[in-house]
Amino acid sequence: MDQKKERWVSAYRQLFDTLRSMGYPEEFGDAIAKGLGGEKAMCRMTSYLNLAKPENAEEIVDEMLAISSEINVWRKKKETEYYNSKYNELLQDGLPEEGS
Repeated sequence: MDQKKERWVSAYRQLFDTLRSMGYPEEFGDAIAKGLGGEKAMCRMTSYLNLAKPENAEEIVDEMLAISSEINVWRKKKETEYYNSKYNELLQDGLPEEGS
């Protein structure tokens, strides 16, 4: 197994185990992990669970949605920056000549 996959599995397991130790069913832990998707998001959620000690499932789901939303905003920002730089290159260099 490559390192990226190992880190993802480790983050998944930590999140899953943390939720299970808080008394939530396995299906809930799996759904939260799938909702977050990425290793860093799962690590962030695990930290939240350990520090904030949310009192109910609704707080956990709210945090999962907040983390997911922030990640989506960040991705959109990076995508916009990329296309903006391409547009600026086009303005600076002009369109490529036909046939080249």
